[in-house]
Amino acid sequence: MTPSPSDRLDTYRSKRHATRTPEPVPTTNRTGAHSGPGDSFVVQEHHARALHWDFRLEHDGVLASWAVPKGLPLVRGVRRLAVRTEDHPLEYATFEGEIPDAEYGAGTVTIWDRGRYESLKWSDDEVMVVLHGARVEGRYVLIRTRGTQWILQRMDPAAEGRERLPGLVRPMLATPADTLPPDDEHWGFEFKWDGVRAIAYVDGGRCRLLSRNDRDVTVSYPELSALGQGLGGRDAVLDGEVVAFDAEGRPSFGRLQQRMHVTDAARARRLAVEVPALYLVFDIVFLDGRTCTDLPYRERRALLDTLDLDDHHVHVPPWFVGGGADVQAAADAQGLEGVVAKRLESTYQPGRRSADWRKVKRLRTQEVVVVGWVPGQGRRRSTIGALLLAIPEPDGLHYAGRVGTGFTDAVLRDLAERLAPLHRPQPPVVDDVPRAQAADAQWVTPVLVGEVAFSERTSQGRLRHPTWRGLRSDKAVEDVTLEP
Repeated sequence: MTPSPSDRLDTYRSKRHATRTPEPVPTTNRTGAHSGPGDSFVVQEHHARALHWDFRLEHDGVLASWAVPKGLPLVRGVRRLAVRTEDHPLEYATFEGEIPDAEYGAGTVTIWDRGRYESLKWSDDEVMVVLHGARVEGRYVLIRTRGTQWILQRMDPAAEGRERLPGLVRPMLATPADTLPPDDEHWGFEFKWDGVRAIAYVDGGRCRLLSRNDRDVTVSYPELSALGQGLGGRDAVLDGEVVAFDAEGRPSFGRLQQRMHVTDAARARRLAVEVPALYLVFDIVFLDGRTCTDLPYRERRALLDTLDLDDHHVHVPPWFVGGGADVQAAADAQGLEGVVAKRLESTYQPGRRSADWRKVKRLRTQEVVVVGWVPGQGRRRSTIGALLLAIPEPDGLHYAGRVGTGFTDAVLRDLAERLAPLHRPQPPVVDDVPRAQAADAQWVTPVLVGEVAFSERTSQGRLRHPTWRGLRSDKAVEDVTLEP
């Protein structure tokens, strides 16, 4: 019997805290070459205090060794730091396993590649070799820069078809919709997670996170470095959502607000314990030197499911072929934000809002631009009473109403600090603001984007009963669109 979306969601939640055990990388030499006396090499992936790769060349009866923090470069033109370490006995070339905590280099060691090499040059300051391994085939040079520090470079072109990791990929966006697609069998369905979108760039075991507006947010979420360690020597660009869960296991945008704007590394590390974030990966853009954008959605999801990414802070949430109504019912029952429908044969279109992806929300929310504020009354007399909101349209910003609920004292203090330097004498909207709502208004330059929940819209396009959900530092004013 096929598990229902609700059953699979419950299973997913129960597995979120399971620890993933890394499996050894296959070490079969696809070239068929065998290492002869004196010409063997090995690259060991070493998950110690800091992930690195140990590059070892058999030389004069020992293994000459370098620690390479980001691993061997697989394309020409990439320079990697390599630190010369002590020589190791030849027996160490076959070691895989755990080094106990009390010993030097404690952690997990797996063989990433091994084979034979040809020596083209060997001196105290330069080593040039041709590697013949299962994963690496080509000419490399090590050049000493000072002391134990060397630079490792690939000198040959990359393997045929291999590309460099892209520097910037903008996420594909979904089109808002009122209902699910009618041709259900042609679509895949995912739960909509209430967080912030982020593109993850993984290279050399390190993970860099960029928000939807290209802001580097890596420092804000130090726990998500687990993604880089989980992929090890594989390079990838992944698309997903950063989420914080509440005590009931539901995504909480309010809790995530505590993490979104943190730029101090020490504070981010403290908050990672108090309010842990998770990265929910739902698409793959680039993997192992090859672009995946032209693959259909169903193939990208299948490829993503092979990566075994589940960790304490990184997960691949479930998806479903067809059965959109059941997925929507499960989302409603579990209090999730809604459903995203993705056409099974659709390609990944970076930076485009496409009808091939459709989001159907359970909760009505709207991204808004803050255009002003009015002072509070009573206990909020000395701070903000309500924010004045607008939504961009082709001819400019249109007034959308005011929001005066959903704020904590800390949020009000933060907003007051952000709005103070943005004061301007006139409203930045193109239509008229009702006189009663404009009284005592303090207008601001429209640069801050936030999000509200609301019940309905008036005939003038104003939001009824809005509640503040938080600032969206991952969005720019031009990203704000009218939600259905």
